[in-house]
Amino acid sequence: MQILKLLLMVSVIAVVSIFGFVYSGLYPIGADDSHTRVVYWALETLLERSVANASKDIVVPALDDPKLLLAGGPDYNEMCASCHLKPGKSESDLSLGLSPEPPNLTISDGDHGDDHDGPEQRFWVIKHGIKASGMPAWGLTHDDQRIWAMVAFIQKLPELTPFQYQILTARTSSNEEHSH
Repeated sequence: MQILKLLLMVSVIAVVSIFGFVYSGLYPIGADDSHTRVVYWALETLLERSVANASKDIVVPALDDPKLLLAGGPDYNEMCASCHLKPGKSESDLSLGLSPEPPNLTISDGDHGDDHDGPEQRFWVIKHGIKASGMPAWGLTHDDQRIWAMVAFIQKLPELTPFQYQILTARTSSNEEHSH
């Protein structure tokens, strides 16, 4: 019985301490001040596990259709490139100002901070966004086919030269019809 009382008391103290810390306002929350290692680890682990769990049942369509690539390019350029960059760019004002720093989707070496490399995970992130990260939920304004087109484009993005990127992201009258 003593052990149970001790565990209950420790639990109450822990909960009160956590709430006290949260309400104290002592944690530096500015985007220009990095998280501590422990907080960063906790947030990244939560993000990775949550996205993996939420996306596990998503069925990935064929993403090798050139029409998808052409449809996804202009959307990526207009909605994503300012944070996730274009070929030949290593930073932007937005990518430098966000915390956590958005992944550079133009590189494929696995060292760009994007642990959502699977197409089903990318689809989920684009559709639902990530709370308090600057990543919007595009599913509120875009249908699934349009989001899959962006996923298809992102898969090819690391292979593109700046010139190829410019060609594939130009809005034409045919892909403007898909943007509404």
